[in-house]
Amino acid sequence: MKNSDLSFIEVQFPVSKVSKESYKERKAGSGQTLTGLGKWWGRKPLILVRAALLGLLLPATANPQKDREIFLKILMMDEEGLWLRKDKSIPAEEIYSFLTPDEREKYFEVKGEEVSLKKNLAREEKEKLQKLAFYRMGYDDKLKYCRRPEEIENLPQDAWQEINAYLGTKATNFQELFRELGQKKFGEIPTVGDCFCGGGSIPFEAARLGLNVYASDLNPIAMLLTWASLNILGKSEEEIKKLQEFQEKIFALADQQITRWGIEHNEKGERANAYLYCNETVCPKCGYKVPLAPSWVIGKNTKTVALLKENPEGKNFEIEIKSNANSADFKYAEKMVTIRGDEIYCPHCGETTPIAVLRKDRKGEDGSTIYGLRRWEKDEFIPRPDDVFQERLYCIRYEREIVDNGRVKKERYYTAPTLEDLKREEKVIKLLQERFKEWQEKGYLPSSRIEEGEKTIEVIRNRGWTYWHQLFNPRQLLIHGLLMELIDREAKTREEKVVGLLGVNRLYYYNSKLCIWDNGGEKGQQTFYNQALNTLFNFVTRGFILNKENFFVVFKNILSKNINIILITQDARNINAYCHLWLTDPPYADAINYHELSEFFLAWDKKFLKEVFPDWYVDSKRALAVKGSDESFKESMVEIYKNLADHMPPDGMQIVMFTHQDVGVWADLTLILWAAGLKVTAAWNIATETESGGLKEGNYVKGTVLLVLRKQDSEETAFLDELYPEIEMEVKRQIDSMREIDDQDQPNFSDPDYLLAAYAASLKVLTSYKKIEDIDIQYELTKTSKKGEESPVEKVIRNAVKIAYDYLTPQGFDSFTWRTLSPEERFYIKGLELEKQGIYQLSAYQELARGFGVKEYKELLASTRANHARLKTSREFGMRGIGGSTAFSNSLLRNVLAALNLAITREDTLSGRNWLYNELPNYWGVRTAILEILDFIATFEYISTMPHWHEEAKYAKLLRELIKNDGV
Repeated sequence: MKNSDLSFIEVQFPVSKVSKESYKERKAGSGQTLTGLGKWWGRKPLILVRAALLGLLLPATANPQKDREIFLKILMMDEEGLWLRKDKSIPAEEIYSFLTPDEREKYFEVKGEEVSLKKNLAREEKEKLQKLAFYRMGYDDKLKYCRRPEEIENLPQDAWQEINAYLGTKATNFQELFRELGQKKFGEIPTVGDCFCGGGSIPFEAARLGLNVYASDLNPIAMLLTWASLNILGKSEEEIKKLQEFQEKIFALADQQITRWGIEHNEKGERANAYLYCNETVCPKCGYKVPLAPSWVIGKNTKTVALLKENPEGKNFEIEIKSNANSADFKYAEKMVTIRGDEIYCPHCGETTPIAVLRKDRKGEDGSTIYGLRRWEKDEFIPRPDDVFQERLYCIRYEREIVDNGRVKKERYYTAPTLEDLKREEKVIKLLQERFKEWQEKGYLPSSRIEEGEKTIEVIRNRGWTYWHQLFNPRQLLIHGLLMELIDREAKTREEKVVGLLGVNRLYYYNSKLCIWDNGGEKGQQTFYNQALNTLFNFVTRGFILNKENFFVVFKNILSKNINIILITQDARNINAYCHLWLTDPPYADAINYHELSEFFLAWDKKFLKEVFPDWYVDSKRALAVKGSDESFKESMVEIYKNLADHMPPDGMQIVMFTHQDVGVWADLTLILWAAGLKVTAAWNIATETESGGLKEGNYVKGTVLLVLRKQDSEETAFLDELYPEIEMEVKRQIDSMREIDDQDQPNFSDPDYLLAAYAASLKVLTSYKKIEDIDIQYELTKTSKKGEESPVEKVIRNAVKIAYDYLTPQGFDSFTWRTLSPEERFYIKGLELEKQGIYQLSAYQELARGFGVKEYKELLASTRANHARLKTSREFGMRGIGGSTAFSNSLLRNVLAALNLAITREDTLSGRNWLYNELPNYWGVRTAILEILDFIATFEYISTMPHWHEEAKYAKLLRELIKNDGV
């Protein structure tokens, strides 16, 4: 392929800036453009999709530096674009930190530690200072003051003049540019396809940029969200206003009905906005009924707690609610944990009982576990009196009006339920019973059984719930069913029904028995705080008013007109649509169980979906879902990607997104795409995942790999051993080209990016051939992998990584010196480079160890905590282990660290020099290597993320000077 035929993304991609923009978008949470439509798992950031599409359409020229400038200008990631996006004022003290002494004196007044702008500065001078500080900031700091690129409707005219002059286009907006670039590349406006469209990021962004769209998904809930993004968000302002009025009407009608029922207001007219429930069970040791919760702290800010009081007559516990609790009561609520791991604790007898014993779980003849809870029947929505787990309302938060200094304010307070509150609970059950059968028949309430699966089995075995409506308590079912009835009655158009459905879907998400009560924020959380259906021992039900923020779908007119959009629920194996570009984010390896989790929504939506989209099916198609755990997974993926390759032109391109850095996964994916008739032309790693709490903590993958593909057009055959020199050349060429175009002031690439380039380089060489004599693709795809066994493709990738590690000489090291160091020494030095780059994932060190073939490295780490991994300093090593049995303990580097430790502890660099002189038999022969190591460590002195090295860096500089002048 000639260089002129290559796309920008096949030559370069500014991964650092795109990663930072993706992270900023992720951090916007519910402020993201599409998240307001509804829950979907793993939506890709829109800026990542925009950058990928531009990378595919933008041609690579003989001037890569200018190509990158134009790419960044279009995405508003250049200096002018960032300034255009700036929407927040930089505080005075922040400006001050970026000024020279003369500038500070000219514009600022300093009183003690306080700095402030001088009075009477003209507006122009203040604007000048804003710009001065902004332009001196690093990219990360600039982003704090900027809107996201997607929030800017257009570039200024002078920017379009420069872009058009370079690209030979006539665009005046983003849509015109992308359409023109597409026409230049394909001779027509291209169609972007996505057969795993999920939450709709790819088709939405393609449509917003004026490109034609084909979007499909096996899952109807995914298609509902995608349809809404491409249709609702494409309405005129007048049409959107009418849809918003429809939402308001439905909410007001429901509010009026709930008020008439009298199920949320107490005798004083105060309204409840949160109900806290817990499970109760009978202690088998003493017969007391025990309320279950992992904590009895209700509100940390209000110091509200629940206190368990024994009631001997009833052999149960009364629950007292106390706000502004004293320290003793607060400690009691923290420590009185009645759920302790997999056991319950009874405060009366002090005994614990395994939950499995309560459930009466047992082993079957085949050794499998038989779960003992009674399974609920279709018409049940509350536990039977003899069920193991009962549900108890133990706290209500009310809202009331008070007069404070002549002003009417709203005040919230917590209380234990009174007899009248409990009567209102009974009324809720009665109202639901009166409507339950009719509402199920009309599709206002779920009636479908929970199909057992990897995730859905949890609610069945842990609570005995067998129908989807049983994941909701009576109060939740009554409110949701009422809204569904009103939407069905009042909606006059398809769009109104879809908007109503999206609203109630958001309510289910925030109002089920799987919603945690967050005692820190004193609010309810969503159902899916991780990618599972988690049963809880205490949960929250939102009062109707608290549901308001979730019911209203926020949308605005942001889509381009005059584009062709095709949306369909379909198996990717059966697609017959022709697309110039396919962008896909397929399920892979330990992928999310979309087909199971989405049934949570589908159980409610079936009736409306069938009415609104009569051509769609309304089940999750579990049997057809591509699952990484299935034996047929690879075969299914080959079939899908062969179909996509068959449905694109000879010069068409694909991007496959996936989130794995395991060599085995890469090897499998290579074989899949190769067998599908595709070849790899580039790969880039974008950081798309934000730091996460809860169960997602750990060494999880935070990046998305973009694998760029074209049709396989070679007829050549090669032998594997002939390819190793070609792979080595390609690895080095790829690294050299990335280094050459990198921004020295704001680097785009770090070691993980260069290693990924090595992966891609090996794949590019392999997949450029029709056949490799030593690799039987069909056999490799169908064979069962054995632990510890490497496939031929894995060996090729590992070899490419080794080449990259050998070639990536750290700054300051001579290439000859680098090659003389042992694998353990190189692992340690490269690990320190990771720290310099702010990379603290344990997985990065594991990858380093694999690359250098180092098996024993844990002793070199000071921390193995998730996302806080780092190496030991010379002080942390001390003098332990020197001369031991490991390769590192006898190495030159270990001796240099020992010398540095002595110099610091004795505050005498001569002690360090003497150690090296006496302990190293070839001191003069390795002195150059010693100096390079000390030079490298000395660079850490002013790196803010490495404070533990600052003193050592200072002494490294002193020791280096002493050794450099030794013998002179």
